[in-house]
Amino acid sequence: MIQSTARLERLQHLQSLLQRGMQALSAGDIQRASDCCQQVLRIQPDLVQGHFLVGLVALESRNRKIAFSAFSSVVKLQQEHPAAWAQLAKLHMGEGRVNAADAALGEALKYRSEDPLVQDLLGSIYSLMGDYGVARQCFEIANRLQPDHPPYLLNFANNLVYSGDLDEAQAVFEKIICLQPDSPQAHWHMASARKATDEKHIRQMEYLAANNTSPRVRAFYYYAIGKECEDLGQWQRAFDAFSRGAAARRETVEYDEAAEIEMFDYLEQHFTRDWFDALPEGDPDPAPIFVLGQPRTGTTLIERIITSHSQAHSAGELQQFGLAIRRLTNHQNPKRFSADFFQQAAGVDMGKLGALYLQTCAKMRGDKPRFVDKLPQNYLMIPLILKALPNAKIVHLTRDPMDACFASFKQLFADAYLHSYDQREMARHHARYRRLMDTWRERFPGRFVDIAYEEAVTDLDSSAKQLLAHLELPWEDACLQFHTQKQAVSTASAAQVREPVHTRSLGRWKKYAMLLAPMIDELNRHGITTDSA
Repeated sequence: MIQSTARLERLQHLQSLLQRGMQALSAGDIQRASDCCQQVLRIQPDLVQGHFLVGLVALESRNRKIAFSAFSSVVKLQQEHPAAWAQLAKLHMGEGRVNAADAALGEALKYRSEDPLVQDLLGSIYSLMGDYGVARQCFEIANRLQPDHPPYLLNFANNLVYSGDLDEAQAVFEKIICLQPDSPQAHWHMASARKATDEKHIRQMEYLAANNTSPRVRAFYYYAIGKECEDLGQWQRAFDAFSRGAAARRETVEYDEAAEIEMFDYLEQHFTRDWFDALPEGDPDPAPIFVLGQPRTGTTLIERIITSHSQAHSAGELQQFGLAIRRLTNHQNPKRFSADFFQQAAGVDMGKLGALYLQTCAKMRGDKPRFVDKLPQNYLMIPLILKALPNAKIVHLTRDPMDACFASFKQLFADAYLHSYDQREMARHHARYRRLMDTWRERFPGRFVDIAYEEAVTDLDSSAKQLLAHLELPWEDACLQFHTQKQAVSTASAAQVREPVHTRSLGRWKKYAMLLAPMIDELNRHGITTDSA
């Protein structure tokens, strides 16, 4: 009897500690949550819930190593734990370990779960893998199981933006803000999705930004403020907000410029014509069309023109080519692209690479003869694409260097383009990119076409006809009505591509010319001339 009472008291104490730990975590008190975890595991080292809470606390404090260890402990203690397997799959994807992510995802799916956390995690994993249709189903289930939960609503709304359901997404973002007024991503998305007509939302966000110490949070607010100030033609105020947002975001990312220089040098030194000619060609399927270049240079516009054609489907910004390389090489460096990544890629069997890419695109490519993959960063992999998919078409977008650089500088990206938050870093990256594209043109003449953004928006009819002729697609008038498409858009331009072609962005940087002196100076220093303001 005494032992039974002691056991019950111990169990109640553990549950109380777990509850207090979760409450502390929800309140953002990482230290108190961590203290509760330590007390729990001292009392019962093999308590599954204790290890799971450690993992959640580690995620919140961005300690991925401890998170891996904690969730791994959970599945060792209780293999049938879909939430821990899903957390491990997401962590593996974040670290670039695609094969390990595939395995963990398989384990999570073995156990059909009605836990909204699991469904939300699965949706996030499928999003990282580029399967947005399945991701949407998971997010819908999570929100059905736990309605009005802002984190789940946010992931669902982001998926709606991708799918082009902007009105529905706007309603969800508004709902999130009603439930949680200080929701930086919801405010940022709201600002991006429609044009501001007054300062009401700006003033609200300025108050929220001023009262938050997190640079990540402030970045969302300042970029949103900058966008709405631009809507109102308040150029100086807009630039101040963009600069504040960029500085805040720069605090939160680890941009290794030396590693990027090493990568670009490796590409130029090793992906030579001799390397190319020595390898057998890969999969002959002519279906893929790659639209690539720098972000914010018109890749989405061109993709929409192509996919308005009856024979072409929009597959979105696919990660599948890079993921196929990782699967074949078991490359595990968390950096998406690096010299080491390309060193391993250079030795891949090109037939297997092309076939695996097509296999993993199967659910996204649709049922039309051609499909478009518009991941901008694929420009790094042009030699690999040409060898692995010799009949694929490649379209490269060019744009005025200052318009291109400034458009990236004033855009908050997810986890890519880490060079874009500092004017000089942005300019130096752009110079490296231009040099690399010159190298590819010299080594692979005629294998891809350059499309100038300026020509596309000023003479849409001629540009579209030249584009389709290059792609060997017969002309269709629907290609000039791209803005009426309802297909998904996974891009920062998701809202803009729903309107007809315009020239508002041409020379936009000149409104800020005096404030962009560092960017101009750095471009000029690398031999890239810019128009005078």
